[in-house]
Amino acid sequence: MRVLWAAALATVLASPALAQSQPVPRYGDINKEKTPQEIEAERQTEKAYRSSLGNIPDKGPSDPWGQVRTGNAPKESATGPAKAAPVQRARTGNVN
Repeated sequence: MRVLWAAALATVLASPALAQSQPVPRYGDINKEKTPQEIEAERQTEKAYRSSLGNIPDKGPSDPWGQVRTGNAPKESATGPAKAAPVQRARTGNVN
């Protein structure tokens, strides 16, 4: 029984290595030449892509927090954040 488990485990562990044995094109490999129909199809695809980019309207600046902010929030100046007044703390207990 142990032999069967060992064989099953070896098969499971070897299967990812088998999947990696497929040939992968490397940098510098010689590409096969394209037919004139393939070249024309690529040219048409590129032309359609470029024309579709021109159909996208320009979107103005957006404020993702615009709906969360209230209308009476203080605006920050261009020099930096506004400074808040110091907080007065109430005295509690017996202070000597």
